[in-house]
Amino acid sequence: MAKPKKSESSLSCSECGLLNCYRRDKRFPPFCLTTQAADKLVANTTGLYRGKGQDARLARAAAEVEGTYYGKLTRVEEIIAFANRIGARRIGIATCIGLIEETRIFVRVLQAHGLESYSVLCKAGSVDKTEIGIPDEMKIKKGCHESICNPILQARLLNRQKTGLNVIVGLCVGHDSLFIKHSKAPVTTLITKDRVTGHNPAAALYTSGFYYQRLLQPGKKL
Repeated sequence: MAKPKKSESSLSCSECGLLNCYRRDKRFPPFCLTTQAADKLVANTTGLYRGKGQDARLARAAAEVEGTYYGKLTRVEEIIAFANRIGARRIGIATCIGLIEETRIFVRVLQAHGLESYSVLCKAGSVDKTEIGIPDEMKIKKGCHESICNPILQARLLNRQKTGLNVIVGLCVGHDSLFIKHSKAPVTTLITKDRVTGHNPAAALYTSGFYYQRLLQPGKKL
């Protein structure tokens, strides 16, 4: 069955085959967000990257790390380079209990590069899932205490530590959203959880033409 044709106003970057916004060596398509965006929106957004504000400092630090070390550093090293450029000496780590060993190694790496760290496990607070309305039959292991993931508490405890940069290590989908929402410090991710692919979520996309064809099958409600 043919897909319904989208109106031009509903087209976005995923439909663009030119990507002229990067090098400006081609042309912009008629629906390009660069050319369709209101002038004030573009100007106001660009203005945030200038000056001495936090957004400007973060943007410049990120661009410097990308330009200096493109394809040369691991993400672990890029986080350290980024932290150094924004002056973050105390690094908060919001970690999944299932990746605590990876977190312990990361702590040692940070120490080796002169950075302090403070880690908070996702199960901190030890609140049983039933206390927030999750029925026992929806627990992974039924009939026993099973703590909720507690990303808001993780954020608040790291806020109390006045961390300069917080790093997510394997928080669940949605829990990472809550952590980012409640963190006062800037947040970046070291590990994105994917229990099926060994924490490499892009693998499902790369193999969607074969092993994970179900991703492209419509109609299945998750």
